[in-house]
Amino acid sequence: MFERIAELAIRRSRLVLVVAAVVVALMGALGAGAFGKLLDGGFDDPASPSSRATAVIEERFGGETNLVLLLRASEGGIDAPAAGRSGQDLVAGLKKEQGLENVVSYWDTNSPGLLSEDGREAIVLAHVTGDETEQKKNAERIIGTYSGTYQDTLTVKAGGSAGVSNDIGPQTGEDLVLAEAIAIPLTLLLLLVVFGTVVSALLPLVIALSAIAGVFAQLFVIGSFTDVSVFAINLATALGLGLGVDYALLMISRFREQLASGASVEDAVRRTMSTAGRTVAFSAATVAVALAALLVFPQYFLRSFGYSGVGVVVMSALAALFVMPALLNVLGHRVDKGRIPWVKPGRSRTREPLWGRVARTVMRRPALTGLPVLAVLLVAASPLLGVTFGTADERVLPEDAESRHVAVALRENFSGNDASALHVVIDESVDNTSLQSYASGLSGLEGVVRVEASTGVYTGGRSTATGPGNAALGRPAAQQLNVVSELTPKSDEAIELVGKVRAAAPPSGTHPLVGGADAELADSNASIGGMLPLAVGLIAVSTFLLLFLFTGSVVQPLRALVLNLISLGATAGVMTWIFQEGNLSGVLGFTAQPMETSMFVLMLVVAFGLSMDYEVFVTSRIKELHELGQDNESAVVDGLGHTGRIVSAAAALLAVSFFAFGTAQISFMQLFGLGSGLAILIDAIAVRGVLVPAAMRLLGRSAWYAPGPLRRFHARFGLSENGPAPAPEPVNSRARDTAGV
Repeated sequence: MFERIAELAIRRSRLVLVVAAVVVALMGALGAGAFGKLLDGGFDDPASPSSRATAVIEERFGGETNLVLLLRASEGGIDAPAAGRSGQDLVAGLKKEQGLENVVSYWDTNSPGLLSEDGREAIVLAHVTGDETEQKKNAERIIGTYSGTYQDTLTVKAGGSAGVSNDIGPQTGEDLVLAEAIAIPLTLLLLLVVFGTVVSALLPLVIALSAIAGVFAQLFVIGSFTDVSVFAINLATALGLGLGVDYALLMISRFREQLASGASVEDAVRRTMSTAGRTVAFSAATVAVALAALLVFPQYFLRSFGYSGVGVVVMSALAALFVMPALLNVLGHRVDKGRIPWVKPGRSRTREPLWGRVARTVMRRPALTGLPVLAVLLVAASPLLGVTFGTADERVLPEDAESRHVAVALRENFSGNDASALHVVIDESVDNTSLQSYASGLSGLEGVVRVEASTGVYTGGRSTATGPGNAALGRPAAQQLNVVSELTPKSDEAIELVGKVRAAAPPSGTHPLVGGADAELADSNASIGGMLPLAVGLIAVSTFLLLFLFTGSVVQPLRALVLNLISLGATAGVMTWIFQEGNLSGVLGFTAQPMETSMFVLMLVVAFGLSMDYEVFVTSRIKELHELGQDNESAVVDGLGHTGRIVSAAAALLAVSFFAFGTAQISFMQLFGLGSGLAILIDAIAVRGVLVPAAMRLLGRSAWYAPGPLRRFHARFGLSENGPAPAPEPVNSRARDTAGV
């Protein structure tokens, strides 16, 4: 297959490039509309009890509160005549707004829970209607109309989940622009350093930008048919830039190596495709398989990264396999045009001495060199022993975000937090006596401030009042109860309360559902935890099978999985130490909190996929040399000598793309960017540079072991190396000058 692609690139180079340019232009035009199709949410399992409770409340009661407006009197208290009139006018206006229902305010109910303890603030609760796309538009319009100064007597701020989404959307766009403004120039600078010439340094960017245009078009199409998270854009750009550069770097390096060995341009293209091209295809398959495991999760936030991740890997590979050989054939020796004066020219040897020396040292003393590295990685993983998990809320935003101010005020200035109440819904008829008994029992649970029901307000296990507006919680065939607590939202105690409410004896013949933010967190963790073994199993089995087909060994896949597990543990531990325990929070500007479950899983899956990328880079060259007759030690030393600089350069370039998201103002994007970048560097330096040669030395000849039946299976179906024979070593000065990386 790769020989046929090479022949196409050689014989129809310009046609391939023209078709590719047209396709990229069309994909770019289509992908420009991707942002308009993408959504901010997707963290909940639609089949969970909390999501079903939300659906019932939506159908029967007009929807849960998702918009909280915090009103503060400019002078005096909220009950002052001027502030009171303005508040009533504002509420009247809200009740007339299209796309807004269930508007509840202090002026309607006189509920003490809607008035701050100092009397300066009041809250208005409402539900923004529609699906997520419509909610986003409605919330943006309503918040834009009412937030700020109102009638010179009130200051209005928007919070709740709708307010948080309204703040996250624009911040995501700003973070993306800043990250790419940092990543692209730094990537180009590093490419100039790596290649030493302008032409060869620009080629990887062609592949990367083609892949990004392709995946943006893909997201536009998928977003037209199903829910896709806006954060998928971040992965698409970072991974597209990184993988595009990685694959191009591998192919350009092999092409220049062949030219330096005296091969003709056409033969260099053929050999590059049969070796580096094959490696790119297989590497893309392993990365795509890992990212495809995200599709098993019910949360569309995670599935979206599966869509974009698999898409960008495929696009990067296609661009590298079809566009790059055509470019190399057209350019030929001009690939080295525009040499940078301050970068040293290529050496006469085609392998990098440093990595060869490192590999030889490690293989001579594997325990002495490998054990200290292993110990450091295990220490780095130790914070995982105390890891806790949560879901995204206003704390992921900067401290000056409006919705975050509202959340802080609700926690600190109000008795109980109506906006974070648990919503218990009974989708059956209930007599008043049974409902009163149930509500009284719930109000007696530890941490509960009050329970609001259609039959009254309950505190400490008994009825205290029948407040105005409570009748709205009752329907002929359904009832809703709001369980308001004094507990910190999403804390361990709040999650325990969810369990207690669900365990409380319901009215006879009923099956209550419990919703609300804390219930959503409990259900999200349970959902992801339940699907995680399946995702891990799929990744492990598919990776094992692919690596077996690639190497013909059953030991190599096991070695790769174990070393990758160690690398991922170290990365996860460091991220827990930073983002959960709060270390470096002053430098990075985030608020320490439990690890965001979905993003934590995403980071590990992406890091695993990328580690397999470098696994294939290194193993392919070692296997190639081993098949040419070298013993295990020589194949490892020479293989790392050939690929060491490529892997380290590729890792640095890819890490830059992810580290750029460390500048984000949304903390879980910082977690994702810094964690992915760190995982790449740990894998490229500690694992590929030290642990792989140490493991290969300890395994010896058994590293390539496979039972007889599997050896015969691989001989027939495996991905064996073939194609044009390698060119001879450099024989003239011109070849030596073009060796490059």
